[in-house]
Amino acid sequence: MTEIDARIDALVPAWLTLPDIAEQLGVEVTRVRQLVKEGQLIAVRRGENRVLQVPAAFLDGEKIVKGLAGCLTLLRDDGFTDEEMLEWLFTPDDSLPGTPAQALRENRGTEVKRRAQALAV
Repeated sequence: MTEIDARIDALVPAWLTLPDIAEQLGVEVTRVRQLVKEGQLIAVRRGENRVLQVPAAFLDGEKIVKGLAGCLTLLRDDGFTDEEMLEWLFTPDDSLPGTPAQALRENRGTEVKRRAQALAV
């Protein structure tokens, strides 16, 4: 868990605190912390109180966006830091179109994973 750079923070349209995520997923906050620890979610410290927060785009209703965990694993295996993963996921890519995070939410995870794998080359 890292403190986020202002430039990357600006790329992410909305954030949720861990208690907000727990409520949305219908689980305890400790489970959300475990998901972060396992690498299924990225949490960063932001704001005046340096509260742990996760991009709201990582949730789809009452569940984590399909394909997100696999994509994060690929990027982590490629040596990306949490900040670099957020930057990659939320930077617009005209060839997708949109951002990789949007593509995951729109169930276009195969293309996002293909691009993440290509970064390792």
